[in-house]
Amino acid sequence: MLAYRFLFNLTLILMMTLGSSLSYSQNPNHSQTNNPSILILGDSLSAGYGLNLEESWPALLQAQLNQAAAPYQVHNASISGQTSAEGAAQIDELLARVKPNVVILELGANDGLRGLSIKQMKVNLQTMIKKSQQQGAQVLLIGIRTPDNYGRRYGEQFRAVFANLAQSHNTGLVPFMLAPLESVITETNRMEYIQADGLHPTAKAQPLILQPIWQALTPLLALQVESTH
Repeated sequence: MLAYRFLFNLTLILMMTLGSSLSYSQNPNHSQTNNPSILILGDSLSAGYGLNLEESWPALLQAQLNQAAAPYQVHNASISGQTSAEGAAQIDELLARVKPNVVILELGANDGLRGLSIKQMKVNLQTMIKKSQQQGAQVLLIGIRTPDNYGRRYGEQFRAVFANLAQSHNTGLVPFMLAPLESVITETNRMEYIQADGLHPTAKAQPLILQPIWQALTPLLALQVESTH
């Protein structure tokens, strides 16, 4: 129960860090190259809050792609505190600038924490999915959960949005981004996986977070290869 409560507390920091952002690209002049690209649009859990650039899961994703000899460039447009509405407002410009082959969407936590409409969150995420797919990109949707004190019914409706959108739009899905930490966090080791603020995942937690993302991403990369032949 300690690990479970602690994981939900991690999401609370998303409302408290509205100004920081992380942009990661091994090649910032991607628009001048022919390399395929991956766009990440998320909040502080994907923005590498409190970490060195190379420690964040998006940077580790780039390293893993390089190790696999996959010529993808990772572009991280995540901003701490970002909502699905803010992501939807940026998606056109990001798609035009990056021209991604794959879009990873990790948004919605701040909608839930601020008590915003679940229905509107779904519309916003759906907008980003549709626009990405219309540009020929595969989409990976990363889910998050609301804290227990938001109520069981609200939490179930919130979680269902990600699964329903993934099914109806044929996207990839990571049901709960922080699930890999559930089995490792204990009362005695939590500082190994959580920063001193008591909420953000540490560098040690980033490879664990990346594992299910990588597993869900790999089939989408294969689909992109097939679509170009």
